[in-house]
Amino acid sequence: MDYFTTLEEILLTSEPKDKIEKFRIFYNNFLNNNFVMNDSYEPYTLEKPSYSSFLQIVKPTDLPPIKNFKSIEGKKYLVHTILHIEYSAIDLALDAALRYKNMPIRFYKDWLEVADDEIRHFLMLEKLLHELEGTYGDFPVHKNLFEAMEQTPDFLRRMAAVPRFLEANGLDQNPKIMEKLNSNRDSFNIKLIEVLKVILEEEVDHVKKGDTWFKYECDRLNLEPESNYLKIIEEVFPGSTSRKMDLNFAARKEAGFSCSELKKLSKREDCN
Repeated sequence: MDYFTTLEEILLTSEPKDKIEKFRIFYNNFLNNNFVMNDSYEPYTLEKPSYSSFLQIVKPTDLPPIKNFKSIEGKKYLVHTILHIEYSAIDLALDAALRYKNMPIRFYKDWLEVADDEIRHFLMLEKLLHELEGTYGDFPVHKNLFEAMEQTPDFLRRMAAVPRFLEANGLDQNPKIMEKLNSNRDSFNIKLIEVLKVILEEEVDHVKKGDTWFKYECDRLNLEPESNYLKIIEEVFPGSTSRKMDLNFAARKEAGFSCSELKKLSKREDCN
């Protein structure tokens, strides 16, 4: 199996079922060392999200806020929103495992493992959406995660902006959603909380992987990690370093963030 061309085909596959089936075959071959890496491979040019053929894409400002956790329609919209984040995260992980050549084999193992986790998260959420008689595509979506992928073709910026910023933001938001669901406990919300607990635990590891490889590249380039991280995220997400962020300190510490970083991002004087 040719690693790069096969993985590119998977990434560009739009339908979730087809993408997942192809990935499982590919991942099994990878784990059994049944692949070759052709150094002449040139990464494809990002043009549009893989899901653009079956989802209605709108500006984030055109999407209604998530606030109704009681009605069936509100639950559908919440699950659909998280489901789309997980599907986008599959593509982000696949792109990382595809775009960067001549990396240690551990790097490819890490991001294929992340893709495998994101697929499992997607399937758990899709099952819950089906319980509500909903399907992926019932609501319009934004392409913020794809745009972040577009803006970070270089390795250092990708590791800073995606796992260490976007996924880390998920560590902050996930507990808040669980808290709201807990205040409106019913049988469905209890099941959704359990899925979100799994996602939160595994996303800590994803951010940790990003932290490891970001610092790996900083070390290789003889760069100071903290100042360069803040510089990159401000360039990719203007205003992100000036606003006060409400952080999940425990999860971020576990994922590799320093006390100094947490204080700067949260505008707090302590990091407890």
